[in-house]
Amino acid sequence: MSEGLNELYQVSQAVLSVTRQMSVRDVLQVIVRSARSLVGARYAALGVPDQGDSFAEFVVDGISGAEWAAIGPLPRRHGMLAVLLNQGKPERLPDIRKDPRFEGWPAAHPQMSHFLGVPVRDGDEVLGIIFAANKVSAAAEKRGFTERDEEVLSLFAAHAAIALTNALLYERSRELSVMQERSRLARDLHDAVTQKLFSIRAHARAAAVLAARESPDADRIRAEIEVVGELGAEAHAELRAVIDGLAPPDLEAAGLAESLRRYAVLAGRAHGVPVAFTAGCVPPLSEKAEAALYRVAQEALHNALRHSGASGIRVSLAKTARQVVLEVSDDGHGFNAQAPSGGLGLASMRERAASAGGALTIRSSPKGTMVRMTVPGKAAR
Repeated sequence: MSEGLNELYQVSQAVLSVTRQMSVRDVLQVIVRSARSLVGARYAALGVPDQGDSFAEFVVDGISGAEWAAIGPLPRRHGMLAVLLNQGKPERLPDIRKDPRFEGWPAAHPQMSHFLGVPVRDGDEVLGIIFAANKVSAAAEKRGFTERDEEVLSLFAAHAAIALTNALLYERSRELSVMQERSRLARDLHDAVTQKLFSIRAHARAAAVLAARESPDADRIRAEIEVVGELGAEAHAELRAVIDGLAPPDLEAAGLAESLRRYAVLAGRAHGVPVAFTAGCVPPLSEKAEAALYRVAQEALHNALRHSGASGIRVSLAKTARQVVLEVSDDGHGFNAQAPSGGLGLASMRERAASAGGALTIRSSPKGTMVRMTVPGKAAR
């Protein structure tokens, strides 16, 4: 097979791999893995911009989960990343560090020299950017990426854009189904608890009327109050049973990281606040640990969206040498983390973390809040 036909075959196989995926996250992962292979790069990444100055999605290949966690927060849209997004055309450089538009990277970031970046476009809209760095083969190290590499990656990006657009449309239809299902569950919860709450109010009112009489009947008052207590306990038990019976959506089928990503995207859109999600290579955990991580993330994200006044929120899931780490951080106005938990559900989050053998840390200041939950790596299945 000639070199040209071989390259075309590789692009075709890569495109087929991408189009088999349905979720946006899976599409992004396959795109970046295929891009790295097609041009023989040591590293590859794909960034999908958010509505602010960062990225809604940023996936990498060639970097371990621990290395990715050490790098820190998602990159901002600056330097060469901003150039690719704003100009929407390929960039091929022999050494990115020597380009005047380069603005550096974090201390833990791998050292990169050869650079090739291409936009993923849907018409005039730039859906994202694919970039590759550092040739793998020793023979190619001196010359870096070639014009042919640029052509191959640009061709692949054009097809990847179609797959990504289809995945976005598919997920939006799923989100609509999820919202409809949640509306149904809300109605079910309403029907299950409303009658008992009505009875509680009726008995409490009867107790108040009896207490207001000139000669109150202490036994009847006590009986009414006991009924109120019993009904309250029953309503609470029913509500907890319904809530605990609702497994996190698609957690078993899609996995923890993908389920968290879907919820983060949906919640952010519902509240009109950008939510960025990143996940490293996290092993499957026990059912209890995954459920606890999901519920804590859900509660922390809910608090940030409803109470923090944040302009942006980040959710990350990563693995260190000994732990799996979940972080939910925002740039809101903060709160007093030492105060009674009130309606923020802090006690509930701590209980969930402890029940999975993990720990919860909350740091808050006028510049933002960070909720961090860790579970030991031994919680893996």
